[in-house]
Amino acid sequence: MTYAHAVHSVDRPQLASALARAMAAEQDRTGRAPLDCFIQVSLDGDAGGHRGGALPADVPALAGQLAGAKGLRLAGVMAVAPFGEDPAPAFEKLAEISARLTADHPGASGISAGMSQDLEVAVRFGATHLRVGSDILGPRPALR
Repeated sequence: MTYAHAVHSVDRPQLASALARAMAAEQDRTGRAPLDCFIQVSLDGDAGGHRGGALPADVPALAGQLAGAKGLRLAGVMAVAPFGEDPAPAFEKLAEISARLTADHPGASGISAGMSQDLEVAVRFGATHLRVGSDILGPRPALR
């Protein structure tokens, strides 16, 4: 894990456990700083869906797991707006989830949301981290 500063896609307890084991060992060996972890939240209500993420109801338990893990730091939430829909309601919902999270974990104030096509809306709803790869690198080729 020496190459990563943050993981923006922690969406299940098993992944949090694996990251905690790896980072605890890394910290014991090197003394490196904790790994920032964002909880990926499903905004379309489907935890295994196209965009991925934990259901909003599962965020508090996952947050508690991350906050209590050696070598990890709960940084906030992350989401991708549902494909083909207005992103504003989704990012508003994420802002509400973030507010509930920071009530229990004040240091977890990060909101990783917004990509090249919807970054202005994400910022309006409090995004602190954006993913703008296609605006910089161009569109990705279609997957086959």
